[in-house]
Amino acid sequence: MASMRVHELAKEFDMTSKDLLDRLHEMKIPAKSHASVLADAYVDKIRKNLAPEIKQRAGQLAAEEEAALKKEQAEAARKKAEEEAARRAAVEKELAEREAARAFRAEKGGAEQPAEPAKKPLKKAPVSSGFESLSAQIASEKERVEREKAASRARERARKAAAEVAKKQAVEEALRNRKGKGAKSSAHHAAPATREHAPAPAPKRASNFSSLLSQIEAEKQRIEAQKETQAQAKKAQGAASRGGGANRGSRGGANAGAQAARGKKGKRGVQVVPELEALTPKGEDRYAQMAVQAEKLQRDKVLAEARAAVAAATTHEGEGRRKKRKEKREAEARERAEMEAIERGLDPELVLDESVVEVPQGATVAKFSEVLGVQPNDVIKRLFMLGQVLTLTQSMSDELIELIADDMGRKVRVVSPEEEYAVVYNDSEDDLKPRPPVVTVMGHVDHGKTSLLDAIRHTGVVASEAGGITQHIGASVVNIDGRQITFIDTPGHEAFTAMRARGAQVTDVIVLVVAADDGVMPQTIEAINHAKAANVPIVVAVNKIDKPGANPDRVRQELVEHGVIPEEWGGTNMFVEVSAKKKLHIDDLLETILLQADVLELKANPDAEASGFVIEANLDKGRGPVATVLIQRGTLHTGDVLVAGTSYGRVRALISPRGEHVAEALPADPVEVLGLSSVPTAGDEFRVFEDERDARKLAEERALRERLAAQETKSHMSLDDLFNRIEEGKQTDLNLIVKADVQGSIEALRDAFEKMDQSEVRINIVHSAVGGITETDVTLAAASDAIIIGFNVRPTGKSKAQAEKEKVDIRLYRVIYQAIEDINAARVGLLSPDIVEEDTGIAEIRETFKVPKVGTIAGCYIVEGEINRDDKVRIVRDGTVIFEGTLASLRRFKDDVKSVKQGYECGIGIEKFQDLKVGDTIEGYQVKEVERTE
Repeated sequence: MASMRVHELAKEFDMTSKDLLDRLHEMKIPAKSHASVLADAYVDKIRKNLAPEIKQRAGQLAAEEEAALKKEQAEAARKKAEEEAARRAAVEKELAEREAARAFRAEKGGAEQPAEPAKKPLKKAPVSSGFESLSAQIASEKERVEREKAASRARERARKAAAEVAKKQAVEEALRNRKGKGAKSSAHHAAPATREHAPAPAPKRASNFSSLLSQIEAEKQRIEAQKETQAQAKKAQGAASRGGGANRGSRGGANAGAQAARGKKGKRGVQVVPELEALTPKGEDRYAQMAVQAEKLQRDKVLAEARAAVAAATTHEGEGRRKKRKEKREAEARERAEMEAIERGLDPELVLDESVVEVPQGATVAKFSEVLGVQPNDVIKRLFMLGQVLTLTQSMSDELIELIADDMGRKVRVVSPEEEYAVVYNDSEDDLKPRPPVVTVMGHVDHGKTSLLDAIRHTGVVASEAGGITQHIGASVVNIDGRQITFIDTPGHEAFTAMRARGAQVTDVIVLVVAADDGVMPQTIEAINHAKAANVPIVVAVNKIDKPGANPDRVRQELVEHGVIPEEWGGTNMFVEVSAKKKLHIDDLLETILLQADVLELKANPDAEASGFVIEANLDKGRGPVATVLIQRGTLHTGDVLVAGTSYGRVRALISPRGEHVAEALPADPVEVLGLSSVPTAGDEFRVFEDERDARKLAEERALRERLAAQETKSHMSLDDLFNRIEEGKQTDLNLIVKADVQGSIEALRDAFEKMDQSEVRINIVHSAVGGITETDVTLAAASDAIIIGFNVRPTGKSKAQAEKEKVDIRLYRVIYQAIEDINAARVGLLSPDIVEEDTGIAEIRETFKVPKVGTIAGCYIVEGEINRDDKVRIVRDGTVIFEGTLASLRRFKDDVKSVKQGYECGIGIEKFQDLKVGDTIEGYQVKEVERTE
């Protein structure tokens, strides 16, 4: 848990910094301001003490919020009730005013029709009742503010419509006054009445009932106008009766007056406006139409809700299908990632766990902090506590990365450079097309691998080319029946394993060559194990069947013991008996390889950008860095920009196995690539980039990683630092690899080591054998952190250079007690100054000459370094030192010389030694004492 500041803790507790500081002072916790840092122990104490109060405050806040919510709901209900009461009071008041106005107009109209005023309210009562029920329905759907706004808009429309109607009536009245003769009086009475009560109708009320509120307002105005029109008609009728004397039976004038007062159609009377007549419903039909419109609105509302529900259901159904498809894609992606993790030998749970952070191998402290999202100071502090003093730019070991991450409570996975830069390609089935198989020939030494490859190449070319086959690169292509087979010319299973260790799974089929007269040998078994580890099918070629004593059945029986079972015996491996020397059954072997390839169904995408692996690379004096690559996916063209390991560049030329320049290379084609910036390593993956800047950036980043890794190379055990390791408690075992010239020397050394005091350091001999020190011994010493003890033997081949590269300590002795004394002195820290033998040169004896009175003179060729006249020399025969002494003579032609450099020939005479043979090597060296610095 990280430390916290006062203001952060106050924010967590929903308090002010001042209040929290007061509480801290009460708890006697030192804190001066809101920015003061509180230790983890203080934070735990504060949380423990304030937890009850925080919970109580949270409960009080919840109760207060609930009370405030209830109060707000009650206030809203009260306001709603008040608004409803006010609305009903307003409606009742309006009805009362209408009744009073109607009564007043009835009294003013006269006593001629005393029953009509009483009948009118009774007749109109249902109208008021219908209006109240419709108002109640609208009030339940709309709020009061919306009703007022709609009513005001309706009144405005009614006012404009009334003004328009009044204007039209004024124009018509003016026309009647000019043309009419007897209708002047009636027009004079009718027109003012019409103008006075013109605002009654609403011209736009019938436009599909755009709003119920506007409909109700227009209905109110129409009812009022109808009442006033009836009252005016009664007045006009009474006046006409009084003006006509006692002739009340004249129905013509009365009917005409009644028709004019009631607004009926006719040539005389009130002028009728078509718009108002069309907008004014008749009698009970008006309420029927209102009910129909209300029902229509309700039906439209229900339909709209149903359509919305159907749309929502359809949307949810579509979302459900999309969600299922998404889950299916995610499941397939997880399954692919799990399979890829298993293929790479990783834990699928770590790969699929999103909380796991991938940290590159050899990451610096700064990079580790950046990936985990923590402060570098926290990482450095933990490193100090572990006794590791590292700066931001220094690399961390894998164990240190996992330890620090675990201390921080984070999950990490250390990613190797090969895995970090690996690219996974996912091609669709439509893009994949068949490709040729890639075959590697493996087997024991001298079982005929090279001869078989030569026989295959002669078989797979036309007769015109058979005489002059030249292999320009380390791979070959053979065509049989129109189909191609690519053979990789590797120097055996060691290179195959080295490439596979870098992730280069380039081989589809392995041809295991076993000699019929020799059977299964140690390297044959190693080749089988490497093929099984790579999960590559094996086709066995039983070679040398033409030799006397060949027994192919014995080969089958021996291979069955190692899990390679022939098909005719119920197994899965195909056997072909061949003779590379006499070219027997070579076609059968090629057909068997094609059959195995058909079973594998090898496919690749030729239309993508090229990628593959480097088979071999070298530096040519005239052409620069040259890399032989094998295309696995896509097509490589001249001019493409590619990256291979730490090398990058633009392809200047592509050369086929026949030495021909080609424009492109398809999948499974081996080609030489010219134009790289440096020499890549065999097994490096290459891929094409679109932009050269991206390629350069990736190559430089990889080169930086390699330099950092080289700086962090582990130094193996040596006698010089054995005592220091014992004092630090880091070393309790001393592993030794013993090589000697005879088995008796090994037994003598083993007995001497067992008799030594092993209370502080236990001596383990992990490997012992007769013969020179080989590269395999150096590799084993590097893996087991061992020291190599050589007794009367020398390093052979490149083992010395490899030991310097791996930093493996090699000690060479001629006497047993010297080895025992050195190890004892190393245990107690009393090593004497080093007696170092510095090699000066190596000469190879190519011919011997007998010189009278002088002895045997060796005709030598200097293959390495420089031989000096005063050097000490040792004679090495088959990796074993047979003599040590000094030079008796050193000549070039007839002249004595002081030294001879590499590349020159010379004559060498050895003091007191005449048994020189062709093939021996003469190693020159000088003995020097080097002071110990420990």
